[in-house]
Amino acid sequence: MKKLFLIIGAPGSGKTTNAELIAKKYENITHYSTGDMLRAEVATKSETGKEIENYINNGLIVPINIAIKTIINAIKNAPTNNIIIDGYPRSLEQLNALDEYLKIEDELELKACIEVVVSQNTAKDRVLGRNRGDDDKIEVFNNRMNVYLEPLKAIQDFYEEKKLLKKIDGERTIEKIVEDIDSFIKSKI
Repeated sequence: MKKLFLIIGAPGSGKTTNAELIAKKYENITHYSTGDMLRAEVATKSETGKEIENYINNGLIVPINIAIKTIINAIKNAPTNNIIIDGYPRSLEQLNALDEYLKIEDELELKACIEVVVSQNTAKDRVLGRNRGDDDKIEVFNNRMNVYLEPLKAIQDFYEEKKLLKKIDGERTIEKIVEDIDSFIKSKI
């Protein structure tokens, strides 16, 4: 049975970096970043890629039909039984789509939703300092932060009720954060 771990956090919380570092340590963990999966589709210059690019450049959520298809394909084709997906879910619609999929998929178990918690100021300083392109401008950051914060309480409540939410303090050094996430994931595998 495949085991799924979700990592959520504000833009700039370090969720992708943390997940990458953990996956590099183990041969039995595969990491997918929804952002990277979607940016890879943009790079193909396909019609879907152009549509995704428009959403990303405006700091908006990619429509559920595109996001869930991308994620489910990644899970099904993962080369390991332990999968970390960061940056998902970002909306109640995404949460519900994944939850519906998990109800019918008996070869996959959601083990935890890990939230990397940082202040809005820390997130802003990190994002605006990385200069990756259009999505690192203040207006886009503010929009992304609002999009992240709006459904956050409902997402937290949903996973907390299922006893699947684990909060990690993202204000510390990357080594400490990765150590905490790593030991938590190891306890669930």
